[in-house]
Amino acid sequence: MFAEYYGFNAMPFQLTPDSRFFYSSSVHARAIAHLIYGLSQQEGFIIVTGEVGAGKTTLVERLWSQLDRATYTIARIVTSQVSGDDLLRLTAAAFGAGEGGDKATLLRGIESILRDHRAAGRRALLVVDEVQSLPFAGLEELRMLSNITEDGHALLQTILLGQPQFRRILASPDLEQLRQRVLASFHLGPLNEDETHAYIEFRLRAAGWAGNPSFEPEVFPLVFRHTGGIPRRINRLCSRLLLYGALEERAEISAAMVETTARELLEDLGSGHPGPAMAGPAPPPGAAQAGGSLELAHLSHRMDALEHALARRERVFQRFIELLGTLSEVRRP
Repeated sequence: MFAEYYGFNAMPFQLTPDSRFFYSSSVHARAIAHLIYGLSQQEGFIIVTGEVGAGKTTLVERLWSQLDRATYTIARIVTSQVSGDDLLRLTAAAFGAGEGGDKATLLRGIESILRDHRAAGRRALLVVDEVQSLPFAGLEELRMLSNITEDGHALLQTILLGQPQFRRILASPDLEQLRQRVLASFHLGPLNEDETHAYIEFRLRAAGWAGNPSFEPEVFPLVFRHTGGIPRRINRLCSRLLLYGALEERAEISAAMVETTARELLEDLGSGHPGPAMAGPAPPPGAAQAGGSLELAHLSHRMDALEHALARRERVFQRFIELLGTLSEVRRP
């Protein structure tokens, strides 16, 4: 809806990874460099870790968009708590080798299709996402797959994507042999404040933004403060901001809109209570000794703010219904 209102040709802050919206921040550019270096080795493991929403999957989407499809065959797995044998079945299915039979059959099928790819001049690349969820047995199966070779060349190279705790898992003595096969490793950190500003404008321009809406200068540092520079959090907040602006028919996104939207997101998706960055001012020392009057005033202020937020949501809801009715009339044959 806000895309039509502001004249965008795409959704600038969608949560689904899309290489068209890849922003090459300083950390993401270094991560790409590590991936390219790792791929050039044509064997072993490449590891990228980062917080939830840091952009690990988008990074691989970007890399995949730049690889020659005639040279690479890529298989992708998003793991959960699966056994080693189940991981083999997922790998076999991802490469098109089927997933039935016992372990020996699975391994023969995987090895056969890897040899077929090499004979056709293609390199096989396996991407395992959420790798921190795998048990040791699953990681050991991945290591064993890296042993499949032909004429001294590895037939499979693997990219492991995981949350920061995977680095602690990898440090286990039980995974010494896997660690020895890691050729490149990078931790994807958050954007800084300047990069958050640039990231927002980059994604807006990629979606056809031509200055509508405009943004108060204070908007960008506030978005950074409320999201910590994590791209997915930025996307979620900015998407709701634009929806707010469209439903309220605002031509400018203000700092006050950021505060309101961030508070609503926290209440909707968080604990239901404002966090430290969004809570109102604390009562001064001595308030309790003053007979509780300051606490009552603070509570009254919070109640007024809540009533204002509810009233605004009601206006937004009514506006939403009106717009749906308008769209229905326009599209009616």
